[in-house]
Amino acid sequence: MTVKTYWWITAWFLITAPILIWDAGYCFMRPRSMKGGDLHWIWGSPYAFYQEVDYLYGIPALENNDGFTNAQAFMNVVESVLNLTYVYLAHGAQWSGAPVIAYGTAFMTLGKTTLYWLSEYYCGFCQIGHNDILTLATYWISAMVLWTIIPSLIIWVLGKDIVQSLTITSSPAKVTSKKIN
Repeated sequence: MTVKTYWWITAWFLITAPILIWDAGYCFMRPRSMKGGDLHWIWGSPYAFYQEVDYLYGIPALENNDGFTNAQAFMNVVESVLNLTYVYLAHGAQWSGAPVIAYGTAFMTLGKTTLYWLSEYYCGFCQIGHNDILTLATYWISAMVLWTIIPSLIIWVLGKDIVQSLTITSSPAKVTSKKIN
């Protein structure tokens, strides 16, 4: 059975997998990956700037031994593996279950992003509240919106496809009544 694929879902998974790994590498290698660290050259100016925008990526979280940063980095690695697994299973192996992997991965991304939003809300914006609105909108909110909308669309599209394939392949069950003595 041919797997129904969407170019934009495949593109999203192929584009985000290396970004997630790069981000996880930065997080796991702190403080060496941070501005002034011997490995900072790998991540460069984007992270030098971002560690000042989002304190989860900066000195405050590191000094407070905040585990959220590395916990989400670990989930980034899992997410990347699942992203690439979907691409292989859908396009290489043509496995009909591949959309379920993509659906689960998108749910994982959405859940992780939602947790990030909620964590900020419930701590009183303790990691990002020091920014002016323009910096916050440009570097934090826009990224979070992207990581919320695209996985939501993937969930919607693949969810409909999965339900449709279940509807097509299932037949009404025949109900029989047997008297038990």
